Amino acid sequence: MSQQKALILEKAKGEFIVSAVPILKPGPGQLSIKVIATALNPVDWKIQAWDFIVQKYPAILGIDIAGDVEEVGDGVQGFSKGDKVFCQGYFSNEMASFQQYTLIPADIVGKIPSNISYAQAATIPLALTTAAIGLLHAQPGGGGLNPTFDPKINFSGQSAIVVGGGTSVGQYAIQLLKFLGYSTIIAYASARHTDMLTSIGATHVIDRAKVPIDSLAESAKNIGSVPITIAYNAVGDKDSRAACTDAIVEGGQIADVDPEAKNDAPENEKRVFPIMGSSHIHREFGRILWKNLPNLLQEGKIVPNQVEKLPNGLAGIDEGLQKMKANKVSGVKLVAFPQETA
Repeated sequence: MSQQKALILEKAKGEFIVSAVPILKPGPGQLSIKVIATALNPVDWKIQAWDFIVQKYPAILGIDIAGDVEEVGDGVQGFSKGDKVFCQGYFSNEMASFQQYTLIPADIVGKIPSNISYAQAATIPLALTTAAIGLLHAQPGGGGLNPTFDPKINFSGQSAIVVGGGTSVGQYAIQLLKFLGYSTIIAYASARHTDMLTSIGATHVIDRAKVPIDSLAESAKNIGSVPITIAYNAVGDKDSRAACTDAIVEGGQIADVDPEAKNDAPENEKRVFPIMGSSHIHREFGRILWKNLPNLLQEGKIVPNQVEKLPNGLAGIDEGLQKMKANKVSGVKLVAFPQETA
């Protein structure tokens, strides 16, 4: 069996090492993808530090994939060897992205449009999926705003807020709110991201350095003339969730990236729900998402995150994760290139 290079987490809370593993053949309904670019996410360093999600070791991590179709499994239609594709990996070694080849179900794979690069495409899968499930996917898993990507659905005249607007997920939430037609989109973020956030759809940016989180709701409610009906909490802690709860109107809802998020004040009529940002878990919605996403990118309705490229292929990922862990990454997505591994 042919071999490839992969970044291996040897044991729980262990070290990352580059090692050789087999290149697996695609099963029915799967694609084998040559991974050209993979983005890093906070969950990757958290798995190493805290030992959760992963069921067995040694483990291969990584869930943002952009590359080329290497081999097509039985029963797959619409893809050929060499197609440029992007998709969301999963928490299993055969579907992880920190390796040179991976396997993915073909029904949740999209073709990379001609106007974006592999690196840009790699910034999209997890963050965009998390934003889309939180806002568009049908309730109870999501906000239910537009589960079918119906272009006729429009929320013109309504207001929304995104806390953590400068994060990768926050940036995609802002763009999806713009796609949905919201007239007022408030982002709570660092002021240095103001130009970038307004360019992708934010109508107002509240500087988190000037407005503390416990004063955010008051500042947000003073913007615009209509109540805020939905909040997206891309930070996911209790303080940001409390601010979202205070900012929205009764009957409004909060999508929260904290997997244990709940309404901390159940006496109110505000819906708080955690987001499971996976095309694999929400498979039916994932199919719809990956069918529509390439066109949204081609038309410029969704633009990728800004990219910071990492050197040394898979060997450069650990340093990038430590940089994220130290909170030294803001407004950009770190992207590694597995085929450049020495």
